Amino acid sequence: MANQMQGKVCVITGGAGSIGAAAAKLLLAEGARVMLVDLEEAALRNAAAAAGGGGDVVAWTRADVTRSEEVKAAMTATVSHFGSIDVLFSNAGNFGTVAPITDYPEDVFDSVLAVHVKGAFLCAKHAVPHMKDGGSIIITSSVVGVKGDPGVYGYITAKHAQVGLMRVLAKELAGRNIRVNTLHPGPVENEFQLRVEKNLSGILGRDATAFFNDIIPLKRHVRAEEVARSVLYLASDASSFTTGSLLMVDGGLSA
Repeated sequence: MANQMQGKVCVITGGAGSIGAAAAKLLLAEGARVMLVDLEEAALRNAAAAAGGGGDVVAWTRADVTRSEEVKAAMTATVSHFGSIDVLFSNAGNFGTVAPITDYPEDVFDSVLAVHVKGAFLCAKHAVPHMKDGGSIIITSSVVGVKGDPGVYGYITAKHAQVGLMRVLAKELAGRNIRVNTLHPGPVENEFQLRVEKNLSGILGRDATAFFNDIIPLKRHVRAEEVARSVLYLASDASSFTTGSLLMVDGGLSA
């Protein structure tokens, strides 16, 4: 079905990362207009250029999702540029570290929860007043949003918390027919995951990339483009009766 997003305005946080960029490219191809939001201006410029389409359909603005005034400004900039918001893809993230509970740094824990949980909260808080009825909010959680692993205190706690946030939003916004769902990728074939796996390799005593491929039933990492197709589903009218749900894109890892 072509042009599933024709004329719809989508805000993507973490827009300069691989998932954000892949989602932007696919949504634009389906007729959307996209605002990319991230921390680094140079990376945003590159992502906007790579997405294609020109300034009439793709724009970017820098914002730290943990800062309310910056998030509010990003949403205001979106409305100023495109007129409204139909879809919020809350996708900004960081990882933190892996350490025993006695050694896990409090500042790292705070930082990870601030980006994933407070960031998603602030994005919804400032986007919802501008959203059209019948819109969609998608929050990038993770396969670890439904499971646990030793030492991953900040990231796993944050990913579980995003599910709770999603469920509250889904109930609150149902009266406006705004759907809210979480997306749960497994290990992704990108630089973010590679950095995590380099650290984990030392902890595991074996190559972490190979370890994940061994335990994923489909025997490989997910590609950013595959995650983007799930974003398109949740953003489009194809998911018109899907809200309050967890969409697993993990190759069966959580099964």
